Amino acid sequence: MSSKIIYKTAEQIELIRHSSLLVGKSHAEVAKLIAPGVTTKALDKVAEEFIRDNGGKPAFLNYNGFPASLCISLNDQVVHGFPSNYQLKEGDVLSVDCGVVKNGYYGDSAYTYAIGEISQEDELLLKVTKECLYLGIEKAVVGNRLGDIGYAIQHHAESFGFGVVKELVGHGVGVKLHEKPDVANYGRRGNGIKLEEGMVIAIEPMINAGKAGVKFWDDGWTVSTIDKKSSAHYEHTVAIKKGKADVLSSFEEIEQVLNKK
Repeated sequence: MSSKIIYKTAEQIELIRHSSLLVGKSHAEVAKLIAPGVTTKALDKVAEEFIRDNGGKPAFLNYNGFPASLCISLNDQVVHGFPSNYQLKEGDVLSVDCGVVKNGYYGDSAYTYAIGEISQEDELLLKVTKECLYLGIEKAVVGNRLGDIGYAIQHHAESFGFGVVKELVGHGVGVKLHEKPDVANYGRRGNGIKLEEGMVIAIEPMINAGKAGVKFWDDGWTVSTIDKKSSAHYEHTVAIKKGKADVLSSFEEIEQVLNKK
């Protein structure tokens, strides 16, 4: 990861938007397939083929040795789970993180899916985590600070008794998949780096139904909750602007698919 923030021109932001929108469309292809009985490996295959068919490359595949195109994290897994022969079942909570590189620029977005009917607690967790994302995005404007984003996310999640993961953070994105600055999902208002035009960041609340603590698996990637309760993860790639953030990725296609199911 570069030690300096890489500021983007308007033209570069458009290229990042292009990659980010391809991420959203890839998610929508995955969403079409999601159902009890489908393996998480099948979801990964669909995403990889769609990304390549549309002139992109999966950003995660072989990134520091990661073995797949999607991070697929089930139930108590927070992030970085591996696709496998596991068959989805009714009541599962499935977090899918997808990244694309196209024309030299990255896009990154995550979405958490309910498999059929899920518990009321998990339903609330998904709703609140997505709200956290948009509350964070509201603060991603010129003149605010990173702590304002983190505070908005943390305050909302904790008001429902949920745990905010602190060991994992959002990040700058664009020329590389992970750039400076780190974008924590907790913080104090008025603290941290000042947000400026030209900054592009991935805001990604990772919120646990129970305790905030996590454990790291021996596979070197998978992270899960310490109390085995569910976790949810939503992420957008966002350009810092005056007055209102410019959200470069989209959930629109995903939600069109889900609403038809």
